Amino acid sequence: MDPGLPLVRIDAHSPHVATLAGWTHAAWGHLNPGRDLAATVEQLRADCGPAGVPSVFAVMCGELPVGMASLVVDDMSDRRDLTPWLASVYVLPEWRGHGIASRLVRRVEEEAEAHGVGRFYLYTPDQQALYRRLGWQDVEEREYRGEVVTIMQRDLQPRN
Repeated sequence: MDPGLPLVRIDAHSPHVATLAGWTHAAWGHLNPGRDLAATVEQLRADCGPAGVPSVFAVMCGELPVGMASLVVDDMSDRRDLTPWLASVYVLPEWRGHGIASRLVRRVEEEAEAHGVGRFYLYTPDQQALYRRLGWQDVEEREYRGEVVTIMQRDLQPRN
């Protein structure tokens, strides 16, 4: 069960940008060889848009983030034909199993839909079951930078 913690938009000046970038760098940095933590921080800061694409969201416990997700233009360098992307869905291990990831995914879907996105994408090596439960569909399985991943899509009813 989701513990009812606040879900907030992260802006570029948030004191949490470095923490969130650290999570993404630790979890997925191997997919961007040559990008150091400082570059990851700057990329996340650039993804902290005011609305629509790009946007970054976090679930907070007091003053500390416990999970995050992003809506970005590009998350797979060799598939620029697919855009936008749900990216960086991450929940601290001790907070997993409480519905936080699902809540973050739904918030990103709402953001995309509210800003005219009809279809968007994600890729995952191991969380296909979660995304299928949330209505995402498999598009293709492939190798990406040494890892076998599934590209998935979600069709929305855009409000514009």
